[in-house]
Amino acid sequence: MKAEAYQTNANYLEMVKRERGDPQTQLEAMKLYLARSGLQVEDLDQLNIIHITGTKGKGSTCAFTERILRSYGLKTGFFSSPHLVQVRERIRINGQPISSELFTKHFWSLYHRLEETKDDSSCVSMPGYFRFLTLMAFHVFLQEKVDLAVVEVGIGGAYDCTNIIRKPVVCGITSLGIDHTGLLGDTMEKIAWQKGGIFKSGVPAFTVPQPDEPLAVLRDRAQQISCPLYLCPPLQALEEGGPPLTLGLEGEHQRSNAALALQLARCWLQQKGYQDAGELKASRPSLPGQLPLAPVFQPTPHMQQGLRHTEWPGRTQLLRRGPLTWYLDGAHTTSSMQACVRWFRQALHRCQRPDSGSEVRVLLFNSTGDRDSAALLKLLQPCQFDYAIFCPNLAEMASTDNADQQNFTVTLDQVLLRCLTHQQHWSRLHEEQASPDPWSTPSREQGGPASLLLAPHPPHTHSASSLIFSCISHALQWITQGRDPVFQPPSPPRALLAHPVADSGAMVLQEAATVHVLVTGSLHLVGGVLKLLDPSLSQ
Repeated sequence: MKAEAYQTNANYLEMVKRERGDPQTQLEAMKLYLARSGLQVEDLDQLNIIHITGTKGKGSTCAFTERILRSYGLKTGFFSSPHLVQVRERIRINGQPISSELFTKHFWSLYHRLEETKDDSSCVSMPGYFRFLTLMAFHVFLQEKVDLAVVEVGIGGAYDCTNIIRKPVVCGITSLGIDHTGLLGDTMEKIAWQKGGIFKSGVPAFTVPQPDEPLAVLRDRAQQISCPLYLCPPLQALEEGGPPLTLGLEGEHQRSNAALALQLARCWLQQKGYQDAGELKASRPSLPGQLPLAPVFQPTPHMQQGLRHTEWPGRTQLLRRGPLTWYLDGAHTTSSMQACVRWFRQALHRCQRPDSGSEVRVLLFNSTGDRDSAALLKLLQPCQFDYAIFCPNLAEMASTDNADQQNFTVTLDQVLLRCLTHQQHWSRLHEEQASPDPWSTPSREQGGPASLLLAPHPPHTHSASSLIFSCISHALQWITQGRDPVFQPPSPPRALLAHPVADSGAMVLQEAATVHVLVTGSLHLVGGVLKLLDPSLSQ
């Protein structure tokens, strides 16, 4: 089994499409894999699972939920995807990726069990990458005797391989949007139907405000199987009469994720007989024909602590390094990119302006699969970057040390052509935005008084300047110009500066008082950047 071949969501999706057939048959196959591994679906009931799906924010919601319950002294398991640097990140105990030793032990134990029980006459005798890791997570959590497991759905819900879970304690659905249309459907309603597939009879479920049509689909899905579904009130309602809640994850959109996490954690605590689950406030009546509102309660000190200390790398993450500030967010859908742009602009707005010297904004971008990169790049235009850098999700050109981050199913030529397409989209967007009057000077502050864009930059560079690098390391070497105190690679190849924009830009970056770098478009790109900026993540 070449596990690395299915490391990216794009590869996993292609595999699923090829194997799809009858989706229900695929779920049954997952149950057979579970049985061959030595477990039955009933065994998973012991894990006291919180099952979470959605399009946007499901990982962040899982992280908030896990951290809140860990604050109660509970031993937590957490299964998520994708990973950023190492595959071990997908399976966590008490918030920490399992050790290399534990991963190796469980990997080979599961692998040998499946090898010993495989039927050579079967078309698929071994599970693919994601299924294998899902099975492995269940084994780890059971053997480590966790008090609960937070399980993030891979893709969709109804036919996702995590949906062999038959009795979760509570389920959650985060904000819905358009993504993975080739597998889940091309409308919000079809996607909502897939996500609602994790509902179970009699198991409480919670969701956040959604557009009317997909919300109606979720309501109908829940009613059909007698699943009590509740709509989360906004975080503001839980803050009334108490201190404002501090979130460990930045960005206004994280408030919705935190509101859902609080409801999921409180429901879990109540279902398991815990008394300290938050005092109820005055309940708000639900409108006729609408979902009942989840309770409004006072978050406990444990809950407040959990929210405050939540960490989730690669999502609205800031790293300050000397003159460089890195903004890392794996947004890859139009709605998540809108949230990313809001967060980035608000963060810039809060930054102190340099007393002297210039301020430079750099975009580092990549997008994979069938996503509409032109639409994503258009959303990034209001940030008014001085340079746009495009590179594949490849940490280094001769990367042999970390198969966890390699994609063995595409060639370098293919991914570089994709980067060229991104660059062409970027250039075209700037041409379309250009003023028809050759004598006019475009304003840096087109947003008006309400804009979060700041003081105009000195006219040292044209805003459409863009470059393509063959790997993340080369891109970072050019962006940092040796000024990041942690990222200090060997001298870059001479060819790195063999371009007018690279040459002139290098001088600008060397002299800038402040450099703001937004890394976005792909979680795998963010993971590659983090691997190089924070070597401890690879240990």
